[in-house]
Amino acid sequence: MDNWTAALLTGVACIVGYLVVLVKKINSLRQAEEKIKRARNRREQSLQRAEQAVLRYKESHPTTDSALILTLSLSELTQQLKDGSLSPEDVFYSYMEKTLAVNKKLNCCTEVLLESLDQLKTVGSNKDGLLYGVPVSIKENIAFKDHDCSCGVIINLDQPAEKDSVLVQILKKQGAIPFVKTNLPQALLSYDCSNPIYGQTVNPHNPQKTSGGSSGGEAALIGGGGSLLGIGTDLGGSIRIPASFSGICGFKPTAGRLSSQGVRPIYRGQKSVLSSPGPMARDVDSLALCMQALLCDHMFSLDPTVPPLPFNMEIYRSSRPLRIGYLENDGYTQPSPSMARGVREVKALLEQAGHTLVPYHPLKIDEIFPELMIKGFLADGGTSLLQKLKGGPEDPCLKGQFHRYRLPKWYKTIRSFLLKPKSPRISANIRALCGVRSVPDLWKQHAAVEDYIHETIAHWRSCNIDVLLCPVIGPAYNLFYCSKIPTALSYTIVYNLLNFPVGVVTVSTVTSKDEEELKHCNGYYQDMWDKLFKEAVAGGEGLPVAVQCVALPWQDELCLRFMKEVEQLVKQSKK
Repeated sequence: MDNWTAALLTGVACIVGYLVVLVKKINSLRQAEEKIKRARNRREQSLQRAEQAVLRYKESHPTTDSALILTLSLSELTQQLKDGSLSPEDVFYSYMEKTLAVNKKLNCCTEVLLESLDQLKTVGSNKDGLLYGVPVSIKENIAFKDHDCSCGVIINLDQPAEKDSVLVQILKKQGAIPFVKTNLPQALLSYDCSNPIYGQTVNPHNPQKTSGGSSGGEAALIGGGGSLLGIGTDLGGSIRIPASFSGICGFKPTAGRLSSQGVRPIYRGQKSVLSSPGPMARDVDSLALCMQALLCDHMFSLDPTVPPLPFNMEIYRSSRPLRIGYLENDGYTQPSPSMARGVREVKALLEQAGHTLVPYHPLKIDEIFPELMIKGFLADGGTSLLQKLKGGPEDPCLKGQFHRYRLPKWYKTIRSFLLKPKSPRISANIRALCGVRSVPDLWKQHAAVEDYIHETIAHWRSCNIDVLLCPVIGPAYNLFYCSKIPTALSYTIVYNLLNFPVGVVTVSTVTSKDEEELKHCNGYYQDMWDKLFKEAVAGGEGLPVAVQCVALPWQDELCLRFMKEVEQLVKQSKK
């Protein structure tokens, strides 16, 4: 009887324990659903109130020429606002109306900042600001007082920011009007743009394609014409990839050049691969004007950790011939035909314009991609990221990526060993997902990053180049592929590791010939990732093609000047 009693009590205890766990899980999911519902309701209410405000304004101002306003470049718009030929109200409501229309097609906005309606009434007090009267969109993880910075995860919902980020404060000081927040992928560490709260953002040129990420909402909104200036963030290409996919310009400054106070990462403390906020716009002059506006005494005062380096307009406007390094591929990820063609065509234009082009080969990408980049921002094996996903659903676009992080270390180690003979690239990346084993190993990893930076700068100087021209991932992927192909980031994330300023300029579109050549691309490793990349970019005819322009650390103005040169030469060649 004692044994039966013990067995019965044990069974009952197990059942009760299971029920307790089940109830907790159900309760957690219910709470997550309620949080998501509240966030969606906030978005819907803000969109409805913005729509009503637009209708009221249009009824009282029937002569406003919104179509004309939407065609103006940022420099043209700021000039007309300053001389009074346009009113901030006409500009604001023209862009608000366009944003609402674009959002219905692309699902790129997470919330309209209704405070912008009040700021519009007092914006005249900042008439001397460089961005006076300009509506500006901001990525969802950039703090705006009383609004969430969810980073697409449920655990961060219902935690409104206590104050504006430094960047938002500066934008307002310069007369800009932050008016909408834009979508991003769940947990940020993806170059797609989908999360369980706000859903999938699609490409402005083809809704069957992604807008890219993580600043994908910004890119889609600007590419769709709903904003002419936005602020994104870039950890591994998160400004540049969506800029490439959506056909706009984007700039990642040297990390530390702009304040990151109030810019929320998915987790803090990672120091190997540096993130940076930066501007996104239709043209390079808009990026430069935004940088000039942000790099002001007020920012240096609000955030003393930022070096007090105002924008150097003399460098930006320089016309001296440049020595330009170039590469069509990094030897690690075979570029799509349009990626390589974009570089070749721009190289030819630069040579015709009198610049000197020098072949350049990046150092040891096959080694440093898994060991320094992947192991850098996942040094803990993904533990910090996975903790942020607790208590809520996971986005279908990213489940495969999160699943890889959850695999036990012993399993990753064995799988890496077994794959090494046939798939060395995949093997090395799986091993890197284990992270570092100890604090001394982390220090060694940091030291290896420093060594790689110094080696690359020495290599750069041995080539005697001023700037570098290289491919950027493209064209835009078909949906559900981004999380499956980490290696394509090799073209962008290397400049976060190096902390080089880098920007993207759209230069062409995918041709039928590119599509035909893609059929014969098998990749450098001919592994699963090469096959998936080929599938991801297929069907891209007519989509934007872009290039990257790179400079050494703190030479942000030179990088922008190079971008402007590329932009102008491409425009001239099309006339």
